[in-house]
Amino acid sequence: MLEQRLAVESVSLTYGSARTQVRALDGVSLSFQRGHLTLVSGPSGSGKTTLLAVLGCLLVPDTGEVRVMGQRVNELPEEERARIRRQSIGYIFQAFRLFHSLSALDNVLLSRRISGNGGCRRETGLQALEAVGLGGKAWLKPHELSGGEKQRVAIARVLVNQPPIILADEPTASLDTASGAAIARLLLDLAQQQRVVVVVSHDLRWHAFCHRMVTFRDGCVTDDCEVAI
Repeated sequence: MLEQRLAVESVSLTYGSARTQVRALDGVSLSFQRGHLTLVSGPSGSGKTTLLAVLGCLLVPDTGEVRVMGQRVNELPEEERARIRRQSIGYIFQAFRLFHSLSALDNVLLSRRISGNGGCRRETGLQALEAVGLGGKAWLKPHELSGGEKQRVAIARVLVNQPPIILADEPTASLDTASGAAIARLLLDLAQQQRVVVVVSHDLRWHAFCHRMVTFRDGCVTDDCEVAI
């Protein structure tokens, strides 16, 4: 059995006040293995993005347990959760979140400094960009890149910190067919390098690239199946 690096057990989380309460997660238990790309899907409001935020130590559940690299994290102080987030988790956002005044390379290098892992040489940043096929565009700024290229910079920004866990929130939602498939193949390759990769997406193209599909509805897991790829 492959090592489990990420798990939630009996996790629940509710938003809102008594009159407008929404149970975003309702007793969810899941574990994720290295070497696997897991697709989490479901309708809007089903709880999948909330799950990703809980896995990424961005939200603390009301009840249940969250374990990252074997450590229970939901009861830790915020500064300790932040340290674990910086050192163990790479989060890929749908909106890219690049600094528009910086080149692709400088966006990657800045991520390394912000992570608390120390600075890195330009050669290391260039290697991360080359790994996502952007070695020749390191000096371009975001407005000079396509949507798919911006998403690749966002992935390189994660790769430079070498996290064992990668979480991606709708990483292909705004991309065309070719760019979306390229990003899916790239994240599948990263999973096969013995990382945990969890992708939240409505995009049906992911079905061809995942090892496992988890479906959410109303804050609950309604289906969980392995996929042959």
